[in-house]
Formats: sequence, structure tokens, C-alpha cells
Amino acid sequence: MELSDRKDRILTVDDAPATLEVLRRNLASAGYIVFTASSVAEAIKILDADPVDLVITDLKMPGISGVHLVRHIRENFSDMEVMIITGYPSVQGAVEAVKTGAEEYLVKPFTDDELLSAVERTLKKLHMRRVAHACPQKKTSAPHGLIGESPAMDKIRDFIARAALTSATVLICGESGTGKELVARAIHYSSKRVAAPFVPVNCGAIPEELLESELFGHIKGAFTGAAETRAGFFQTADGGTIFLDEISETSLAMQIKLLRVLQDKEVCMVGSSRTRKVDVRILASTNKDLQTLVQKGLFREDLFYRINVITADLPPLRERGSDILLLIRFFSRKFSEELGRPAPRFSDRALEVLRNYHWPGNVRELENTVQRLVVMTDGVTVDAPDLPEHMRFSALGHGSFNRTLASVEAEYIRNVLASVNGNKTKAAEILGIDRKTLREKLSKTRKTYS
Repeated sequence: MELSDRKDRILTVDDAPATLEVLRRNLASAGYIVFTASSVAEAIKILDADPVDLVITDLKMPGISGVHLVRHIRENFSDMEVMIITGYPSVQGAVEAVKTGAEEYLVKPFTDDELLSAVERTLKKLHMRRVAHACPQKKTSAPHGLIGESPAMDKIRDFIARAALTSATVLICGESGTGKELVARAIHYSSKRVAAPFVPVNCGAIPEELLESELFGHIKGAFTGAAETRAGFFQTADGGTIFLDEISETSLAMQIKLLRVLQDKEVCMVGSSRTRKVDVRILASTNKDLQTLVQKGLFREDLFYRINVITADLPPLRERGSDILLLIRFFSRKFSEELGRPAPRFSDRALEVLRNYHWPGNVRELENTVQRLVVMTDGVTVDAPDLPEHMRFSALGHGSFNRTLASVEAEYIRNVLASVNGNKTKAAEILGIDRKTLREKLSKTRKTYS
């Protein structure tokens, strides 16, 4: 199972031997380890002797009832789930079972599918809670800050290890917020260049007229304001690694200059006619499809093939499964420690909402969300009502194919803005557009919903 590395252990409790045998056979055939007990007293002895994940108990039994067993479990075992089955359904019995702490309530007779579906739902909630609230391991399992145990993250770690063995140019692709710079840093600090500088450059954040000077440096008097000679990022990174973040934002003219550096390993400072050799490994990233940009004439084909020697495609957070829960736990503890207070617990309902949310801003959005929850939530538990409204109701749009493209885009833009607390610069970066385009789209959105 995705959220568990071992077989789940289930205790079934019923005074009817035939029912016990049916439960045992069906659950065992589904791969569970099954214990059986014909009374509450016998069930308590088993619970004291063996670890159990889920208890399935009859409601009405001679002597001590199933409700008393549920109450005993809730008072003595915090890491266990309970399901109740009964042949005598009543509203009062269901309410009492749920109030006492039962997760599911099944009425006899039920089908095998109904039983197994209820068991799967109950154990999924238990596994989510365990992942989100597990104690941190003494030894870190997240070198370079790469948190996650999904197969997708295992592939990324394997890629980093292989890329670190060479000096080849690397292109890291992925949506905004997926951790492209984190992967670039991991490659550098796992390589033989670890003792030399790692220099990150956000190509989209530097004005075009300043980018050449920032990358290659300039000599005194090269342009107005150049009061002294200053080295650029490539000279600073000599012997180490330069990370060209969002390389797709560079102009065609700048792309020609970058191509020359890649080909000749030389840079020419602005205002100088002399070139200088540099020993720099280049890592680049993009949140856009460079091949599409090449076809449109917006990115040089020769530069694309130069930087596309080794490529990594980082998975979006929505495709990383239970890594979402691990990241919630990590960020919750991180921000709680900064505030000098215990980390809050996340209710099962909150974890389910967060686990199923589509996370358009990826890990960056998740980090911002958890920080906001830690700071703003009163009490020791984060519940579903504490979550941002667009997360709680995002499920309403899933699976619906009768919406216009404009309405889907408008909802996505609002979600991204909410994830960054209304910061339009950050939202534009995540969306891959400039602030002017974002303003125009917001204006259209307001007209659409006015």
C-alpha cells in the first residue's frame, strides 16, 4: 500500500462464530493479518498482547457491548481505528458509536465490497495521520532538503547521484514551486565541485539591459554608472557551478552570448574586447516547454541542444502521493520551532483535504499554506474549517467537464493568488506570465464574475 510498508493488522470481534469466520476469510484474502475474538474481554487481552491497526467489532454482544470496547480503545490506544458492525441498526446506536469514536458503521448484511471499501477508507485515514504526525527520525532521510519517499522522488535522487558524477550541462524542467533550485544545489554539493561556489541567477528577475553585465561583469566606464570594474556571476562561479534559473526568460541576443560561453568556456566583460577563460559548470532550469519555444522562434535551437545534455523533469506535488503528508509534517515543525511553540496536529478531515488538493503552486504553495496555518490557527489542532476556502471547496470543480476554459483559468488564477497571499509578482512567476498579463486576466475575471 502507498501509505504503509507492512501488512495491516485487524482484530474482528463478534459473538457469532460464523460471522467471525466470514470476516476472517474475506480480510485475509485481501492481504490483511487477522485476529479474532468472540467477546470484548478476549479482544482486550489480544489488544494488550499484539499491535493492531484496526478493530472491527459487533455492537451488541452478551455481557460487555461493542460500544464499551470502542470507549476502551479510545481511552487506551491513540494509534488505532475502529469500525462497528451490527444487525440491529438504529439512529441512536449509530450516533453513540460515532460519538464514542468509531470511524465506520456497517449494517448487516453487507457485501464483501462494502466491507473491504470501509476497511480501506478507515486504514487510509489512519495511515495519513501516522505519516503527518510521526516523530522525526534521528538520522535525516532527506539529504539536501529533498523530502519525500514517493517513487518519483526516488528517481530524482538517482538522477542527482548520476548527474553529480559528470560535469555535463543539466536542464531541470518542472512547474514553478517544484524545487528546481533545490535539485541544482543537490547536484553541485554532491559533485567534485562542492568546495567551489554555487551561484544561482534568476534570469527572469534581472532587467534585460542589466543581465549581460550581471552575468559577465563590466569594466570601469563601460556604461553610465559603471564607476568601477566588477566581476560577473560567471567569474564568481569559476571552479564551481552557475545555476541559470528560468533560462527561457532570456532574450535571443543574450542566448547567443550564453551559447558562446558554453562553446568556448570564455566570457567577455561589458566594455572589454578581451575574453577570459572560466571553468564553470552550467545548470539551467525552466518551467516552460523549450521545444515549443524553439518552434515558435523564441528560443535558439542550438542553445537548446547545448543545455539539454542531461534533463530532469521534476514531478508536480499533486503526483507525489503521500509526500504531501511528509511535507506538511516537516513545515509544521519547522515554523512551530521558529515560533517557540509545539507543532499543531492536523485532523483527519484537514489531512484529507490537503492530500486531495491539486496544489497549483506545488511545494512553495504548500509551505506558504502550512506557515499561515501555524501562525494563524488558534488551539492545538488544525481542522478542515481552518484551511483556506479555495482548498475546502476545490473538490467541487473536480470531474466536471461542462465549464468553459475561461472559468477554469479564472479559478486557477484565484487559487494561485490565494496561495501567495495576494502577491501578484509571485503569482505571475508561478503562472509563467508577466504582471501586465496577470492584471489583464484579473480584469477579465472580475468582469466574468461581476
